[in-house]
Amino acid sequence: MPPHVVNSHVVYTVLDLVGTFAFAISGAVAARQRRLDLFGIAAVAFTVACGGGIVRDVCIGAVPPAGLSNWRYLAASLCAAALTILAYPKIRRLRHSVLLFDAIGLGLFAVSGAQKALTYGHSAELAILLGIVSAVGGGVMRDVMLSRVPAILEREIYASAALLGAVTQVGLYYAGWSNAWTPWLATLACVTARLASLYFGWRLPVFGEARENGVRDNR
Repeated sequence: MPPHVVNSHVVYTVLDLVGTFAFAISGAVAARQRRLDLFGIAAVAFTVACGGGIVRDVCIGAVPPAGLSNWRYLAASLCAAALTILAYPKIRRLRHSVLLFDAIGLGLFAVSGAQKALTYGHSAELAILLGIVSAVGGGVMRDVMLSRVPAILEREIYASAALLGAVTQVGLYYAGWSNAWTPWLATLACVTARLASLYFGWRLPVFGEARENGVRDNR
């Protein structure tokens, strides 16, 4: 296997594992806030960390999925759950810690998911779509398990941020700029968009909202 292929594989494996750890922390923190027991925290952490990746791998034909066949993913999610349980008072003091780790996982998974689809020979369109699925799948599963409205169904810049990260990665890949630093640039674009939307309160528009507000004002 050529050295550049090996290096690329290592980079995206690291991205996947770091994203798994970040998403697992977000899931474990959210589960801890809902006062789940130890098994519940570990289960939510693993589901959040590996759910989107498993869906991606099944879609591109990478079976059995890495999240189920590679012990590193389970180990990363369990380590994140253990860290959250042991250091929860410190993690809780981080402002919006769930959102922070969720944003990091969102960016990492959007990029690694898109690149893995490209590596398996799929088109740019499918790579972007599966990058989004990889990024938002775990968060959706977390919110459903914890009886919350998934972020992608609300007006937040969530799936749109994942779209930006996946498009950036695919664009750089087709432009021939696929180097060791490109996935980090694409990840930064996604994470920055997500965190900026939270800080500045950016929301997607709702069609008909102005008309509905006008009707209520007239009443």
